[in-house]
Amino acid sequence: MRILALTSWWPEPADNGSRLRIANLLRALARHHEIHLISFIQEEVTAAQIRKMRELCVSVEVVRQRVWHPRPGEQIKSLWHAEPASFRATWSPEFDQCVRHQAAVSKPDVVVAFQINAARYALGVTGVPRLLEELEVGNIHTDFVLQQTPHRRLRAWLTWQKHTSYVRRLLRYFDACTVVSDKERHLVRAIAPFMHNVHVIPNGTEVILDAECGEPQRDTLIYPGALTFDANFDAVKYFLSDIFPHIKVERPDVRLIVTGRAPLERRAALPQVEGVEFTGYVPDVRPFVARSWCEVVPLRLGGGTRLKVLEALALGTPVVSTPKGVEGLELEHNVHVLIAQTAREFAEATLNLLERPDLRARLALQGRRRVIERYDWRVIGEQLNDLLGAIVERRRAVSYRSA
Repeated sequence: MRILALTSWWPEPADNGSRLRIANLLRALARHHEIHLISFIQEEVTAAQIRKMRELCVSVEVVRQRVWHPRPGEQIKSLWHAEPASFRATWSPEFDQCVRHQAAVSKPDVVVAFQINAARYALGVTGVPRLLEELEVGNIHTDFVLQQTPHRRLRAWLTWQKHTSYVRRLLRYFDACTVVSDKERHLVRAIAPFMHNVHVIPNGTEVILDAECGEPQRDTLIYPGALTFDANFDAVKYFLSDIFPHIKVERPDVRLIVTGRAPLERRAALPQVEGVEFTGYVPDVRPFVARSWCEVVPLRLGGGTRLKVLEALALGTPVVSTPKGVEGLELEHNVHVLIAQTAREFAEATLNLLERPDLRARLALQGRRRVIERYDWRVIGEQLNDLLGAIVERRRAVSYRSA
């Protein structure tokens, strides 16, 4: 089967959640099918990165993604447009032309648009089924729900209405879409009741059975996440202000490692607490996670499911998380992870892990087992492969009956 894949993120290197998902799903599909990739790029890509993607794909094309810098009043004016301002401002005629040309040359059996920013370009390919992969609306819905002041709540409500109206119209042109959790599926079904083919394809992680990263270090905690992302910044700020001080009272030598980009202005806005190390960007976070006693995930914002949680469990590193941090994942408290509702509970759960090697060993074993069974990218990739086959066969059956 020939697949035309349109991606909103260039998948190499796979150094954030979106890129990881795209890269691993493309790898899974390439085991069975012929892939033609057209991808937006956010920065310059190297010849080596292009070559790596050509090991998976028959053809690879890249287009620089436009950056939107909203002007004052632009969002208010956009209320009179059917399409959200961010989508209109970043429309790429070059990307659209690449899609139409490649479709004419390769004659794909199916078009897969990875995330909503790539979805509208799939409409330029007619006569074949379309799949919107990883539709996410939870972030915008959460932003609306959490607003406190009337002005902010009205603004968030208008954004939610605008976005959902656009999603509803867009989905009429797709044969199916995927989401990462049941919560997202329920939101999408509420927005577009006519869209019956909404399938949960969860996020995953790469399971390396013989990974050797070194022994875990006592009194070492880790949070992997760039502070440039608001949800990560809020999580680290919450941990340092409300949780970490309670832990240090009992274990003064405990330290927290924060990986990912951490600009000086963001670090300066955090509580200044001893025992915190910011590594900056690291090409491979897995050795840092594997050598930590546990991973803390004090997330309070954001949507989707947390790749950082799955990566830690796959490495045998236990996780202490808020309910938001494990949202959408089939993980049980005190079986696979420890889940804490309040700051005090979070501190107590972390201290319990630090003080009990037996608890750490049990959670490490059960958490890793759950990831292998449910969240290995190889398993998830086959789910997407089966879904694409069903979509193509369904379209062929309809065409046959209509002939």
